[in-house]
Amino acid sequence: MKTYSPRPRDIERRWFVIDASGAVLGRLASEVAAILRGKHKPIYAPHMDTGDHVIVVNAAAVRLTGGKEETKVAYHHSGYPGGLTETKYSRLLTEKPVFMVEKAIRGMLPKNRLGRAMVKKLQVYAGPEHPHQAQKPERLALGEVPPWDGLPKREPIAAPAPRAPKAPKAPTAPKARAPEKPAPKRTAAKRTTAKATAAKRPTAKRPTAKATVKKTSAKAATTAKRTTAKATTAAKKTTAKKITIRRAKKEE
Repeated sequence: MKTYSPRPRDIERRWFVIDASGAVLGRLASEVAAILRGKHKPIYAPHMDTGDHVIVVNAAAVRLTGGKEETKVAYHHSGYPGGLTETKYSRLLTEKPVFMVEKAIRGMLPKNRLGRAMVKKLQVYAGPEHPHQAQKPERLALGEVPPWDGLPKREPIAAPAPRAPKAPKAPTAPKARAPEKPAPKRTAAKRTTAKATAAKRPTAKRPTAKATVKKTSAKAATTAKRTTAKATTAAKKTTAKKITIRRAKKEE
């Protein structure tokens, strides 16, 4: 026998309303978390969200046992040094009863993306009224197991209607083709001129490494000659100036 795994088409979401007036916080949270996870269904799987929607009303009338109103503390840290805040449950019960119930239920759900998806199906209200009448929720008492009606019935897929056969097309007379013109023949003179032009085109030679080396050496030689010529002319000019200066001194 193969292990059954629920498919998305097997999951049916229903809505339930739970009255929390006079209920113990821990017992209320555990039962609501079980319905959110879908543990009341035989198709439950821990890796899938098979649960139903739950509406909790009269959250302000929840009670705590064992004197936890003064001893139980809710902690919150801002992330900065010295940012720890402590709030007793007696204060939460009077100021934020919705937050207190949501915190207790969230703590009993998986701590991953599956648990975050389950929490979205929870609606908590401090008073007896809620705005979800359009979903037609069912009343559910604490400790009562929701009834199981089986998998949702699938509507049979209607077979496609047979297509009507296409009417055969009437035969058409073939179109008369125009006579094709013969292609003009190339003369011998044109062939010879084409061959001659192809022969005249010189093929471009790729420069080799030796040619590049020769070019660079020739350039270096020319630059060296220019520098030597400039140096010799400058030396001749200086010697001529010295000779003229000496002659002028002797004449004096």
